[in-house]
Amino acid sequence: MKNNFDAIVIGTGQSGPFLAVRMAAAGQRVAIIERSRFGGTCVNTGCIPTKTLVASAYAVHMTRRAGEFGIQLAGPISTDMKKVKARKDDIAGKSRRGLESLLKSTPNCTVYQGHARFESPNEVRVDEELLVAPQIFINVGARAAIPSIPGVANTPYLTNSTLLDLDILPRHLVIVGGGYVALEFGQIFRRFGSEVTIIDRASRLITHEDEDVSKEVQAILERESIQVRLNATCLELMSHGDEVGARLRCAEGVSEVSGSHLLLAMGRTPNTGDLGLDRAGVARDARGYIVVDNQLRTNVAGIWALGDCNGRGGFTHTSYNDFKIVAANLLDHETRSAADRIRAYNLYIDPPLGRCGITEREALDSGRRVLIGRWPMTNVGRAVEKGETQGFMKVLVDADSKEFLGATILGAGGDEAIHCVLDLMYARAPYTVMQWAMHIHPTLSELIPTMLDQLRPLEGSSGSKPAGLSS
Repeated sequence: MKNNFDAIVIGTGQSGPFLAVRMAAAGQRVAIIERSRFGGTCVNTGCIPTKTLVASAYAVHMTRRAGEFGIQLAGPISTDMKKVKARKDDIAGKSRRGLESLLKSTPNCTVYQGHARFESPNEVRVDEELLVAPQIFINVGARAAIPSIPGVANTPYLTNSTLLDLDILPRHLVIVGGGYVALEFGQIFRRFGSEVTIIDRASRLITHEDEDVSKEVQAILERESIQVRLNATCLELMSHGDEVGARLRCAEGVSEVSGSHLLLAMGRTPNTGDLGLDRAGVARDARGYIVVDNQLRTNVAGIWALGDCNGRGGFTHTSYNDFKIVAANLLDHETRSAADRIRAYNLYIDPPLGRCGITEREALDSGRRVLIGRWPMTNVGRAVEKGETQGFMKVLVDADSKEFLGATILGAGGDEAIHCVLDLMYARAPYTVMQWAMHIHPTLSELIPTMLDQLRPLEGSSGSKPAGLSS
């Protein structure tokens, strides 16, 4: 028996559920399918659980620093991992249950729990049920990638998902990878009390950032006694007894790093391999991401792909924005495009890294005349008052249009202050709007106008003269 709907949504990440509710509210009959836990990566293994761990790690870190603020504590500081995990599970669980309840109580929306597979371009089977609709939206997310590293098949390892199940403190956490997941978990568990070593094949951490950002982030981690091993180009995983780790055959220094637990944090891969996409004719790229246009349409009429599985962002906020784009085009009759959005994200180490727009290297490669402003967090009164002066901020401006090109804020509050620049970028407003704005004191944001007073040509940009600025 066929079950006919106006729309089918596969997956309950950060775009599918909101689209399903919008379409159902518009009077369409919608089916939404979830094969595992409601909420996708963000709710279950991403933003919500990891940021609760970041909060717990920050609390223990500041407790250890209490004496600096004149606070006397009696007794040693330790971490109760069972309680840390219970708090994380409770917060994530409430979000997951809330989303499930919303979907199951939404009129015109039918929830199916099971594995969805395409039978044709307009048919999806869930176990014994065959669902048919002229519109199908794929929102299946991504998972940790497991590269073909020598020794991986015989070495016990954790991923960003399975690490969250730990309710014990690793004695020594060895992390392979130098991106967001590696750095966030590395600092979290170091603050909880684990010894931590981060190993990366690259010559520096977070290689897509400017070199000054990579250098300062590494310094921040090393100040907390996190060991960083780079240039591990001939990596081999290994285990012996209760020890797991890696051999660094081409790296300088100690050739073997072992610990009690091993985390692989080497990128993501989309959950697109078991959907029967070939039966629907939906195209994927070489990495498995579903190919979409700027309105998130696949190559097959009537099928869209949203969220991490389309390779157009990989963040909760880009997934949610995918929903807004599709809803605007289909329901509001407004033309919206993924090409219009500006790259923006945060790295939630402490202090956080807030980023929007392009990097210095990208600015130089663009051929523009570029202005740069830079300000150390040691000269931010609010940061000094809080005792959190690590990091810096910088902005890039087009010298001709006076519009912002990008910004980096690595420092306490940078994850929020970055929106000061991001919003003006969307408004296409000149930097002088912020330069003359009266910001509130004492804040981090108040120093952005001050930084704009000191813009100089970016050395090496088109038509600029050397400014003597080091980037």
